[in-house]
Order: sequence, then C-alpha cells, then structure tokens
Amino acid sequence: MRVCVLYCGTEANDQRLKELASKLADGIASNGHTVEMFDMNLEMGKIISFYDYVAVISQATSFFGKTIPANVSKFLRAAGAVSGKRCSCFISKNCARKSRVLQTLMRCLESEGMYLKVSDILPNGNYAYAVGKRLHVDSGK
Repeated sequence: MRVCVLYCGTEANDQRLKELASKLADGIASNGHTVEMFDMNLEMGKIISFYDYVAVISQATSFFGKTIPANVSKFLRAAGAVSGKRCSCFISKNCARKSRVLQTLMRCLESEGMYLKVSDILPNGNYAYAVGKRLHVDSGK
C-alpha cells in the first residue's frame, strides 16, 4: 500500500516533528508498505489523492494553546480528493493541553471528510516507530 506521512510544525523544517514523522514512516515501511513524507509547510499544493492511507503529525501552536498550525487545513484543502481517505493523526508531546490539541487535529481531518482510524500522542521517536509498526494501513481494522 502507498502511505503518505504528513507533518506540520509551527515553522518550516521543524526537526523534532521531522524525526517523529521519519520514525513513524520507518515503522510503517517495516510492514512492507511504500511510505513518503512531506512537510506541509514546504510542500503546499502537493496532491495526495493517490495514496491509500494518510498519517498526519502536528503540534500545538503554543504551550498552553489548543490550536494547530493553519497550514494543516490549508494543505488538506489543496491536496486533491481526500474525502473518504483512511487516516491517522498524531501530535508531539510539547504542550500542556495535549488531548485538546489532538481533538482539534481530529476535527480538522474529519472536516475534510477523512475517515479517522487512529489518534495518539507521540512522546518520542521510539514510540512513533512502534505505533507505525502496529498501524493496520492495509485493512479496515
């Protein structure tokens, strides 16, 4: 299956999110899937319609905030036909209101018509790899 891992930080080239996305992608790829990663801040307008599964990683815009970067919804609106696409969403553990930020990201994906399968908070790269390894991207589970 073709899997797309998208990540979006508060600024372009966020190394912490890039590492989490890379580890998640490695975990998914270890199950034999083709995985590509994209920074939503740098690759606005990228079409992701032909991917079978989409994983999105983001973070809070501030430590006490509950919002995510605006580029997440902008990217998804410009990404082609994503409605009905199976997806998962994750946030990095960098804020005080983690569950509220995760809810905001989930609502963003669902508002685009995406079918959310899994959501989680990623504290580090090892955990991200383990989550990627156990994701069921090729089935309805």
